[in-house]
Amino acid sequence: MLDAFTAISRGTRCVYKPGLRRYVFLPILVNLLVYVSMFSFVINRFEGWLAHWMSMVPSWLDWLSWLIWPLFVLSLLVVVFFTFTLVTSLIAAPFYGFLAAKVEVQVTGREPLDDRGLVKTTIDALGREMVKLGYILPRAALLFVIGWIPGLNLLAPLLWALFSAWVMAITYLDYPMDNNKVAFRDMRGRLSARWWQSLSYGGLVTLMTWIPLANLFLIPGAVAGAVLMWDDHYRHAQSVTKRS
Repeated sequence: MLDAFTAISRGTRCVYKPGLRRYVFLPILVNLLVYVSMFSFVINRFEGWLAHWMSMVPSWLDWLSWLIWPLFVLSLLVVVFFTFTLVTSLIAAPFYGFLAAKVEVQVTGREPLDDRGLVKTTIDALGREMVKLGYILPRAALLFVIGWIPGLNLLAPLLWALFSAWVMAITYLDYPMDNNKVAFRDMRGRLSARWWQSLSYGGLVTLMTWIPLANLFLIPGAVAGAVLMWDDHYRHAQSVTKRS
């Protein structure tokens, strides 16, 4: 069976072949603009955030300050790149959906089930992203609160890492599923049914987003890799929701 690393590697090679390259460069430009803006924002406010975080550490945990500082930095990195991916996915969703459809035709020889026109596909893609945000943001807010609770905040990096992997799986594996008329709830059920494949794929995509600048060129490969994962693992998978 296809593993996440192989899927993304094959997907990255696929999208930069003649015939698909022209669908990649506009999303890369969008990602670059968001990346530069977010990086500048974080650099300008990092010292203030760190000082506020350390001021919330109770005196009885002062002896752990050597550990808490790097945990804060790690948590911040996870949040920043998590947010970067959400923002770029929202803006570039129509392009990624279109790219996923083209990849599916090329690598499987099958047209997606989606028969919507270009304008309706674009509108529906943005609507689907809002549904994703409605699912993701409340859970992200809860993790954010946990990150500021003394003691519990020591678990924040691990929780953010697991949550980020799940979110990346939902974000990217949804492109081929949406193209094939899989409802959002059914999509989550299919991901849960193949939880190891979903988390390993999402975890790898999360790691990719942490590679400065290179991630701009790897994200389209993750979209193509999602198509390969869809065809190998999820096309005929039975949703956990349906089984129950």
